[in-house]
Amino acid sequence: MPARSRLPNCLALAVVVLLAVGMRPVLAQGAAPPAVPNQKDQGIPAPLQPGDAFGEEMTLTSHPIVFLKGKANWDDAFATLVDAFKSLNEYLAKQGLKPNGPFITIYTETDDAGFSFEAAAPIDKVPDNPPKGDIAAGQSPSGKALKFVHRGSYAAIDSTYEAITNFLDEKKLDAKDILIEEYTTDPVKTDPERLTINVYVPVK
Repeated sequence: MPARSRLPNCLALAVVVLLAVGMRPVLAQGAAPPAVPNQKDQGIPAPLQPGDAFGEEMTLTSHPIVFLKGKANWDDAFATLVDAFKSLNEYLAKQGLKPNGPFITIYTETDDAGFSFEAAAPIDKVPDNPPKGDIAAGQSPSGKALKFVHRGSYAAIDSTYEAITNFLDEKKLDAKDILIEEYTTDPVKTDPERLTINVYVPVK
């Protein structure tokens, strides 16, 4: 089961394959990270680095975005998202616009087969002639959230979500029915094994 499905109060998913093998501990603040082994295809996140957030409370601020709505199955999740971001890049280039921050994915619905999403790029302001159809303009989510960091391949992110689920359970926190991933490394250009992703879990 993708661990994203097990966040409290999030929409349920059916079993795929949990990659939560060899869960790494969260580093104490200021501790030096251990050496990173070759984790390709192991489903294990890279260790957190000093200063990486894990359960940091924060408030998300809404800002203008252009986004592409889509659906994907879990096996092809990352490839589908990358294609969506490529489409956004093409749209922005044609409009003479540039993103003013990292790409994000907003997970809006999930089921046993896959998920619905909004792949988004932040912009300075909504265009005078906003896009229509598959690509639209709007605002990013706002409100109280917890921030977590994932390092490593997207194939290993379910292990991070498993750790997030455990964190929420231990703290007895209720998550809203939405998840947000922010890609601080460009998912279109970055080596898939060297991604850095901020996960935002809006909480009640």
